[in-house]
Amino acid sequence: MRAAEHMPLPVRYKGGQLECGYRLDLLVNECVGVEVKSIETVLPVHRAQLLSYLKLSGYKIGLLINFNVRVLKEAVVRLMNGTICTL
Repeated sequence: MRAAEHMPLPVRYKGGQLECGYRLDLLVNECVGVEVKSIETVLPVHRAQLLSYLKLSGYKIGLLINFNVRVLKEAVVRLMNGTICTL
């Protein structure tokens, strides 16, 4: 298993390109994007952030993990092909 931290995601817009427009927190095995949070409540904007990262990168699966909870199992949101699923 390989993991990379703070993966830069290029952004293309109207013929221009930023090499590092955004950064994905973790990339696991070059196929699963992971966004890490430590917040009171996961809001729709946090899901939208991960979904945007997946669209920009081309990866199909993403995990949004909130570490500010008592039971971590309840704080993992999986996004797959734009569909939100809970574990």
